[in-house]
Parts: sequence; C-alpha cells; structure tokens
Amino acid sequence: MQTTYFHGIHLNYKAKMAEFAGFDMPIEYTGIKDEHMTVRNRVGVFDVSHMGEIWVKGSSALDFLQKVTTNDVSALQPGQAQYSCFPNGKGGIVDDLLVYFFSPEKYLLVVNAANVQKDWNWLVSQNDSGAELDNASDRFSQLAIQGPKALEVLQKLTEVDLSAIKYYTFEVGEMAGVKDVIISATGYTGAGGFELYFENRFADHMWNAIFDAGKEEGIKPIGLAARDTLRLEMGFCLYGNDIDDTTSPIEAGLGWITKFNDHKQFIDKDLLMQQKKQGTANRLCGFEMIDRGIPRHHYLIADALGKTIGHVTSGTQSPVLEKGIGMGYVPAEWSKPGSEIYLEVRGKLLKAKVVKMPFI
Repeated sequence: MQTTYFHGIHLNYKAKMAEFAGFDMPIEYTGIKDEHMTVRNRVGVFDVSHMGEIWVKGSSALDFLQKVTTNDVSALQPGQAQYSCFPNGKGGIVDDLLVYFFSPEKYLLVVNAANVQKDWNWLVSQNDSGAELDNASDRFSQLAIQGPKALEVLQKLTEVDLSAIKYYTFEVGEMAGVKDVIISATGYTGAGGFELYFENRFADHMWNAIFDAGKEEGIKPIGLAARDTLRLEMGFCLYGNDIDDTTSPIEAGLGWITKFNDHKQFIDKDLLMQQKKQGTANRLCGFEMIDRGIPRHHYLIADALGKTIGHVTSGTQSPVLEKGIGMGYVPAEWSKPGSEIYLEVRGKLLKAKVVKMPFI
C-alpha cells in the first residue's frame, strides 16, 4: 500500500487506518459524529494527499480540455476553478474532477485518487492535439482545512487575504513560510474552508503550523469516514458510488456541468444532448428515511408493493439531521421530490421520501 507524507502523523494520533484507493489512510480518529460536527461547527483538517494532480500546458491546452471535459473551460478566468467530468465515449463518466485555470496555457486537473492511472491513460489516449501532460500526483501533498473557523485559523499563517478567495477560486501565495502554495476554496464538505497544495517536503511543517494556529479554535484531524458523511449531507457525488463508467452526467443530475455551447465540441456531446432533450430512464435522487433505518450502498429501492425500482448508491445516518439519508438511481418518474419509496432492509420495507438536495 502507498502512504502519504502524513502517514506517521496519523499513526501517532492512533487513527483507525484502512486501505482506500491503494493508500493506507485514516478513516477516523475520535469517531465519525464527533469529527463530522467539528467540521460543521469549528474546523478540521483532512489529509487528501492521495488525490491526483495532472498539469495540462501548452498552446493546445484549452482545445484539449474542451474536448475531454463536459464543462466550458473557456468560461474560466485566471484564478478560477471549475467542477467537471471526463465523458468516456460510451455515455458514462471516466472520472469527475476540478479544473484550475492558471493561464491560457497552464491548467491543473485534480482527480480522484482511485482513478489517477486510469485518468492519465485516458488523457494520453485522447491527446491528438499535442497538449503537454504532466502527472504531478507524486509531487504534491494536499490538506483540506474545512469548517467555519478555517479562515480564522489559516489567516494567522499568511498575508494573502483569504476572505478574497471566494468559492471556486484560488490564489498562489506564501503559507506558514512556504512559498508557492496553491490556496483554493473548492471544498467537498459544504462547511467552507480551503485546500492547500504544496511540495511533499513541507508536509510535517505545514501540518504542525496549521495545528499550532488552530489550538484556540479547537482544530482536529478528520478521517475519510466523516468526509463521506459531510459530502453526502451536501448531495455531492462520490465516484465509484454515485457516478461511474456506466452512469451519464445527465442521469446523475450533472447537466449543470455539461455545456452544449456551439463553440465547444466534446466527447459524447451528441449523445448527452439527446439525453438532455429526451430525458433519461433513470435519475439520481436524494432521499430521507421516514421509518427508522440507515440506508447503505447497494440496498434495493422498491415501491409500496415491494417491486424493485432502483438501488442505493450512498447512504448514512446524518449527524446534523439525525436521520438516515441517501442517494440512489430510480426511474425518472420516481425521482420527483415528495415521492414515497421503500428500502429493502433484511426482508423489511422501510419507507423513505425523495427530497431535493442538498439535505442541509
């Protein structure tokens, strides 16, 4: 198994460790609910150094990215980021990702840890325009400092005006004495905060500086389990659960990152445009439990008579709502808010209600 440069720190904290995307990662430290509420109410730090970073550079960088991603990269200004996905040529999704725009000939793609090699192979196979590709994943460490107190903590460590870094923008500046840190606000928790990208050799220094700065604010390390419950409360998709090579962005409710502009030609454009016009048979929806129960990945979704109509892709007990919430694919007619659905749990049908996301 691979490890991040913070691995020794996680072991010192006696974190519960497990394999994730080929890495030995911290799943929880003090308990999922405690960590979850720390991020919602104060500030927590995630080691997300397992994520992948790929540079796309050169005069053909924009044309290349317009082809391989669904969102309109030409709409970006320097210092802006964008959520997008790679269509796979068959109507599915290779991966979802972030696109950071540094300059017209310099972009950074941040991709899911489990898909780094798959994404790299896909990009290389589609690169017929001569874009310069550089897989920098092994050279970056990344920390996500999330929660309402994140700005207060990090502002002690930098002269960069963090309040000016709005959602889905970024700056490159000095943080805790480390130069050229990418400071972005593209969080996966809905609680506010920042992500810091820096060279591996500064890992220990950056962690210690952040935790020293955050003592008054009650800063804590947060594991991947709470990261999952936090993103689910916001209705954010997780690759491998809610989206994958068999789901289209239209089915998944990601039509908003699928831009059918005349000036943008991209893989699967015609197929996805047809889906947008005609609709899809199935849709990803969010639901809350009415009966007591916690939805889990792969649970079957049924109608009131017990006929299977879909399956759960993500589910948990929401620490904020104190009820079960989840996401799943159902026929389009069942995906409307207010629809009553049922989960098959150990031979019983538990009632749930389709709701609009985010859940909180």
